Amino acid sequence: MGHSDDAFGTQEHNNTSKLITQELIRHAPFTAFGAITGIVIVFFAVRLPHNVAETIFYTLHPMHVVLSALVTAGMYRLHKGKGVSVILIGYIGAIGIATISDSLVPYAGEILLQLPNPGLHIGFIEKWWLVNPLAFLGIAIAYWRPATRFPHAGHVLLSTWASAFHIIMALGTTVNWIILFFIGVFLFLAVWLPCCLSDIIFPLLFVKTANSEASNVNSKGL
Repeated sequence: MGHSDDAFGTQEHNNTSKLITQELIRHAPFTAFGAITGIVIVFFAVRLPHNVAETIFYTLHPMHVVLSALVTAGMYRLHKGKGVSVILIGYIGAIGIATISDSLVPYAGEILLQLPNPGLHIGFIEKWWLVNPLAFLGIAIAYWRPATRFPHAGHVLLSTWASAFHIIMALGTTVNWIILFFIGVFLFLAVWLPCCLSDIIFPLLFVKTANSEASNVNSKGL
């Protein structure tokens, strides 16, 4: 019985890994398109005053946090029930993923590209009074009306544009095509893995857990 369970678990793990890989590959082209839109934004918005770019960033980033909270907490609510764990998982998933995507990866790009004014803008710290309440708002909505069907395309574009304006804050008044190319690379990386983690990998892990629990119940004849 133990060997059968191990074999089932290994097969399920392999199937999940294969599905995750397929989804990452499938979403790469649109993420690349999103990165191109980000490059266009950087090109035309490079001369924006710092305070204007910051205002736009702190409009897009909180929107991204709300969306991440809705997806993450909604999926956990659907598969794990209720309680404080929904709040914890929703908050960590939303704030963590949005911060990596919109702030940490762009900041790494700013440092590596030696941009004139690099800065690490952590929303839930700098604008704690804005970002944190919105994260909890998304969690509350997901708690009472859990749903996970949100357009991945919208998530990708929202995150890309937030990342782009984080980088714009670090730029001077001009940018050349070589820098634009590498900015595009960092925009792609900033969005592809974190957003796929939020919309695809994270939910699949919970679906796997739910399926395993259902299999255990069925195996006991309940």
